Amino acid sequence: MKIAISSTGKRIEDNVDVRFGRCPYFLIVEIEDKKIKNIKAVENTAAMQAGGAGITAAQIVANERVEAVITVNTGPRAFDVFAQLGIKVYQGQGKIKDVVQQFVDGKLTEITTPTGPMHMSMGKRF
Repeated sequence: MKIAISSTGKRIEDNVDVRFGRCPYFLIVEIEDKKIKNIKAVENTAAMQAGGAGITAAQIVANERVEAVITVNTGPRAFDVFAQLGIKVYQGQGKIKDVVQQFVDGKLTEITTPTGPMHMSMGKRF
C-alpha cells in the first residue's frame, strides 16, 4: 500500500504539514507487511500557485498511485478529487514516522468531509 503525507520537509523525521495543497513536500510511503518498505519525497509544485493549489496537489499525489493521504486539513477541491478517485483521507498530526505507525496500527481517523477552508493562507508557514 502507498500513502502520501503532507510534509514540512523531505524526511520521515519531519512533521505533517497542516496544509495539504500548500505543503512544501509530500512523502510517499510504501507499506508492506505493516512495515515501511520505501519512502520518496515529492516536491509540491502547487504550493505557490495563485489558485487551484488543492486540485493540482491532489493530482500530484494521485499520480503516485496512492491509496490514502494523511494530512491535517484538506480543502473542498482536493477532497473532491480524492473522493472521485477513491483515495481515502486520514487526519494525523506530529512527526511523520509516528503518524505512519498510527496509520499502520489503525489509530487514525478517516476524514469524510473537507476540513479546511477553500484557501489556506497562500504561501504562509504556520
